[in-house]
Amino acid sequence: MKKIERVQTGLRLEKRLLKVMKGLAEHLDMSTAELVEGVMLHALDGKAPFSQQTLQKAAMLREVYDLNLSAEDSHKLSEEGSDT
Repeated sequence: MKKIERVQTGLRLEKRLLKVMKGLAEHLDMSTAELVEGVMLHALDGKAPFSQQTLQKAAMLREVYDLNLSAEDSHKLSEEGSDT
């Protein structure tokens, strides 16, 4: 095990995306923060973070929470009430 130091942070995330993340973290028996750490570490190494089985669970959760956003949308999001 590698020793690390974690810090508290405030992230603003799309509501349905957070619900899917929480559900997936629960399914994987980890915290949402650990899920984010794992996804980022995989992404930084150019690796896919999830197995096919986990992606299937994520697809189910996306349907449950009506998450219709994709990676293509990631640079095209704006909050309600904002001008951008």
